[in-house]
Amino acid sequence: MQSFNVVSQLRVHGRWMWMFTVPNQSSVRKAYLEFDNVGRMKLSPYNDRVVDVMEDMVWLTIMLRDRQESLVDRYSERKENFEHISARVNQRSI
Repeated sequence: MQSFNVVSQLRVHGRWMWMFTVPNQSSVRKAYLEFDNVGRMKLSPYNDRVVDVMEDMVWLTIMLRDRQESLVDRYSERKENFEHISARVNQRSI
């Protein structure tokens, strides 16, 4: 139960910081029993859930790819940069 609370808190912090989070999560109880001799996960509801989470991660990656500039562009940072540059460029000669 403790690990679930930690994951929930990470999700809350991610939303608070305007981070993109995958709302899905998966945990596999006694995961060592869920794999075959070759190391592949056996077909089961656990497997389905893990695949669902992976699909969400792939979907989010595709949606966010090549959008970094628009996702990190903030008015307050542009304003600070403009003021800083203006102060430096508009200095009077002594």
